Amino acid sequence: MDTGYGDKRGRRIAAIVLACGLFIIAGALPARAAPLRLLVLGDSLSAGYGLARADGFQAQLAAALKARGRDVVLIDGAVSGDTTAGGRARLDWALGDGADAAFVELGGNDGLRALPPATTEANLAAILDTLAARGIKVLLSGMLAPPNLGPDYATAFNGGFARLGARPGVLFDPFFLVDIAGDPALNQADGIHPNPEGVRRIVARLLPLVERLLDAAAR
Repeated sequence: MDTGYGDKRGRRIAAIVLACGLFIIAGALPARAAPLRLLVLGDSLSAGYGLARADGFQAQLAAALKARGRDVVLIDGAVSGDTTAGGRARLDWALGDGADAAFVELGGNDGLRALPPATTEANLAAILDTLAARGIKVLLSGMLAPPNLGPDYATAFNGGFARLGARPGVLFDPFFLVDIAGDPALNQADGIHPNPEGVRRIVARLLPLVERLLDAAAR
């Protein structure tokens, strides 16, 4: 008796059952999440001025996040010499490809140029407003006024960062250079920009805050 038809029909049914099973299994597996995108909007301190690329803030931060098992793409929005006005002006461009979270490190050059603290605060407020409107989580890293500008300037300058850092939904790091500023062993010859060890310590200190930022962005 010819059983060819029955064999073919059986193989066809088995193939269909196998395909359906694979489809069900694939549907049950969680989809691989895309890497979070973290914008670093800053000046020379986060641009790695005077350092080899691997020693800069962004490279060391990326390495630290990878070591913690974090799948993150850093968007380089740091420009040496930039002020808060410059960061505000190029924010839309920096966000051109989108971002889930932002690390904002600006204001040092405003202080070095003795720009009006109210202007610095207004520029940073506009940056935070733009990020909030787009649903982008923010970690704001503050700066302290140069001591040679006097107590009145320092009160106004430092107070602006404190007010912005108190905004709902904003993570705040009061001073990017805490425990680094003024230490010759942790700075380059100019006494302003951290050396590789100084950057390493900054990254180690900020890493828990950056992880909190990323967790908030992932929710």
